[in-house]
Amino acid sequence: MRRLNRKKTLNLMKELDAFPKVPESYVETSASGGTVSLIAFTTIAFLTIMEFTVYRDTWMKYEYEVDKDFTSKLRINIDITVAMRCQYVGADVLDLAETMVASADGLIYEPLFFVLLLQPFTLICVIFRMLQVIQSRLQEEHSLQDVIFKSAFKSASTALPPREDNSLQSPDACRIHGHLYVNKVAGNFHITVGKAIPHPRGHAHLAALVSHESYNFSHRIDHLSFGELIPGIINPLDGTEKIASDHNQMFQYFITVVPTKLHTYKISAETHQFSVTERERVINHAAGSHGVSGIFMKYDISSLMVTVTEEHMPFWQFLVRLCGIIGGIFSTTGILHGFGRFVAEIIFCRFRLGSFKSTSVPLPDGHTSNHLPLTTDNNTH
Repeated sequence: MRRLNRKKTLNLMKELDAFPKVPESYVETSASGGTVSLIAFTTIAFLTIMEFTVYRDTWMKYEYEVDKDFTSKLRINIDITVAMRCQYVGADVLDLAETMVASADGLIYEPLFFVLLLQPFTLICVIFRMLQVIQSRLQEEHSLQDVIFKSAFKSASTALPPREDNSLQSPDACRIHGHLYVNKVAGNFHITVGKAIPHPRGHAHLAALVSHESYNFSHRIDHLSFGELIPGIINPLDGTEKIASDHNQMFQYFITVVPTKLHTYKISAETHQFSVTERERVINHAAGSHGVSGIFMKYDISSLMVTVTEEHMPFWQFLVRLCGIIGGIFSTTGILHGFGRFVAEIIFCRFRLGSFKSTSVPLPDGHTSNHLPLTTDNNTH
């Protein structure tokens, strides 16, 4: 009984077979078919490799939403070198809420030499010049930012190595580096002459004790970022170098900060991107150019938040695309091969008919017939 049921089941499965087997004696092979098959297999192999490359690659997806976090503090990471002695300059932040954040809350003043070319082949000089080259490429090819996001925490830190100045001369510049925590409102981070002191209506700088001839706001921005410090991320102002052409010169940077959540397969962090426009001018009150000499970075916080997510092609989608490639190439090459054989048979058939010449057969009544004479067997009666 079990054998009978098993036999019925096998017969039923054979009837449901959607891939009937053709006996080899019914299969006809040809040189053209073999050539087309070789081309099809080569194309399938090439496209399969390309598809696997796409499957291994990832891309960045950008989503936008309203930033609802307005109570937390914003961290500003700073590393700027100014071509003035440390006792002559002061840095602080003043926001729209009239809140002053002094540099003593997290910034360090380090005397050093401004010119990097004193040691042109040192590691710090090579890295800084390489950083400038990367910035120029980023301004031309914006898609490189996705590569930088993917390599976060994977590459080396973008912070410059410590300098080793062994000169016996007194340092002529001041490196201001560290971080400050400010309110998430628009503000102004500035470096100008004199140390900052509190004032009932804001703040002031003691610039009267500094000689006007010592003003030199040539500066180099080694690093400037907002939010969590992520190694490997290159910010728009990293590697910026400005040389002042006059003692009374103002450098202005207008920055728009965008809160950003970064989710990749390597890290998950909350940081801030920013865009910047810059302007510089000479202070000349007689010509109507008013202001204060120094470096001013006016930043504003965007109300939108960007979520950057690294995505990958699912495995099932890779299989579907791979099946589509294999089936599509087989079907297309089969159709093209059949059509080519059909056209070739028509052309060869007409060629044979054109080369055939009919013969005329005389009839007893004097007419002629263009039909072929019938062949007769001499052995028949």
